[in-house]
Amino acid sequence: MKKVSWIVVIAGAVVGLAAVVLTHLGNPANMGFCIACFLRDIAGALGLHSAANVQYIRPEIIGLVLGAFVMSVATKEFRAKAGSSPATRFVLGAFVMIGALAFLGCPLRMVLRIGGGDLNAVVGLVGFTLGIFIGIQFLKRGFSLKRAYPVGKGEGGVLPIVMTGLLILVIAVPSLFKFSEEGPGSKHAPMLAALLIAVVVGALAQRARLCMVGGIRDAMLFKDFKLLYGFVAIFVVVLAGSLITGSFKLGFELQPIAHSSQLWNLLGMVLVGWGSVLLGGCPLRQLILAGEGNGDSAVTVFGMIVGAAFAHNFGLAGNADAMNEAKEIVVGGLSNNVPHIHRRLRQTVSTPRSAGTSRMSYLGYPFGWLPYISSPVW
Repeated sequence: MKKVSWIVVIAGAVVGLAAVVLTHLGNPANMGFCIACFLRDIAGALGLHSAANVQYIRPEIIGLVLGAFVMSVATKEFRAKAGSSPATRFVLGAFVMIGALAFLGCPLRMVLRIGGGDLNAVVGLVGFTLGIFIGIQFLKRGFSLKRAYPVGKGEGGVLPIVMTGLLILVIAVPSLFKFSEEGPGSKHAPMLAALLIAVVVGALAQRARLCMVGGIRDAMLFKDFKLLYGFVAIFVVVLAGSLITGSFKLGFELQPIAHSSQLWNLLGMVLVGWGSVLLGGCPLRQLILAGEGNGDSAVTVFGMIVGAAFAHNFGLAGNADAMNEAKEIVVGGLSNNVPHIHRRLRQTVSTPRSAGTSRMSYLGYPFGWLPYISSPVW
């Protein structure tokens, strides 16, 4: 294995360990890191949407950008450039975010969810891979966002400057922002710990060029699996951490901040994969590129923040599965948000069974016909 591949593996292992630690310190389950969710929380804290349960200035985002910035400056890799179809990038960033929030996670969180036993994320992985394949067909047929051009260092440092200002404001004048009192936004690691851990992760991600989209794209186009090693390492470390801490839960329903409406899991990640290929990187990679001076990636990040606000303001963000008062599982997804698109159906086949046997259930809309074996609980 080439040296650079070991760098990717080590970086992936550190990211996985950081995710496990952040979850232990207070972040939501299977959400040590989630670029989409954390940008959504920041959008809420800034008042761009009114979903009270997802509002918080996530220091992980700030740390990732600043870590990439510091590492790129230290290694003389900071390159201020911009001008590569910024308006198109802004719109694509918004679409990527809408897809991610329909699924309830970015590609990085998808891997973390799989490591925690969430089989819905496997469906998301199928959609993500399909979206990347579709995006590759666009590239093969000539789609291009054109080249970027050198710009002033101030232009390249826009996102690091914005993130530094945001950090100063949240420390000095926290009353400027909205903070969730319950729900995912209220669950977070201590700010300083999250910031420092994210700085390390951002620096390593910059050196290793970690990118889930790039890994699958390169595997399809060039049979180059180098970048995928990093995400395999993330999965292995998170899986081990989940088993050690007892948080591993294999199945579909009632996974932490996830839903089992499989069509939305599939289509949401198709959109993420497609848009990320056209943009040249997944949401994590866009943050890192913006940290190392890419003004176009900064525009993409701003587009993702606006996309998060749009998703919540217009009912395009997924709802997690929940248990109602009758102890029945209410399948989440977008079905509760867009009632005129479909009527969600759920059927349960009740059969006599002895202790320890499983019962056969059926997934609610949109795969109401698809049987699976659920946990022998209720």
